[in-house]
Amino acid sequence: CTHYLFIVVVAVNSTLLTINSGDYVFYTDWAWTSFVVFSIANTLMTIVGAVYYLTFTGVPGTATYYGLIMQVYTWVAKVAWFALGYPVDFIVHPMWIPSCMLLDLAYWATKKNKHSLIFFGGVLVGMSMPLFNMVQLMLIADPLETAFKYPRPTLPPYMTPIEPQVGKFYNSPVALGAGAGSVLACTFAALGCKLNTW
Repeated sequence: CTHYLFIVVVAVNSTLLTINSGDYVFYTDWAWTSFVVFSIANTLMTIVGAVYYLTFTGVPGTATYYGLIMQVYTWVAKVAWFALGYPVDFIVHPMWIPSCMLLDLAYWATKKNKHSLIFFGGVLVGMSMPLFNMVQLMLIADPLETAFKYPRPTLPPYMTPIEPQVGKFYNSPVALGAGAGSVLACTFAALGCKLNTW
């Protein structure tokens, strides 16, 4: 019971995190700074739960199933936000499933080696998520334009739309997100493994 409760809690939290980080992406300098926050936030929610679920069952494929759970929860949340009056492109749901498939592959290919899962799986998820998420962002309406078209009536000052600061950190938010994600995801994966020893 506790195991399934944990899965539901993480899935719900991942949905809330998607909404919050997505909101942040749309209302700020999305392409150069907040996309990195978006990448790290979603990498955290993906890999902790997926690694926990994967090592709990010991069956390759459960990480992908966990990613599917997260995806469905977020689709439901996106429909709910659309029903509240937000434009359909306003909420971006991250592409978790391909990264979770890579995590399963790392676990299966290393014959269920937990340390390989942490290092190889962590790097694969951390590097792939920014790529998949940026591809999706390029396929929808321009986020900054959307933010100006649909301002919140009670928008806090720190969320006021601003013009892009090109090259603020580095000229590729995907590279910066993948670099930070691949380093941090290993720590997140270790946390997921640790949850099974409590």
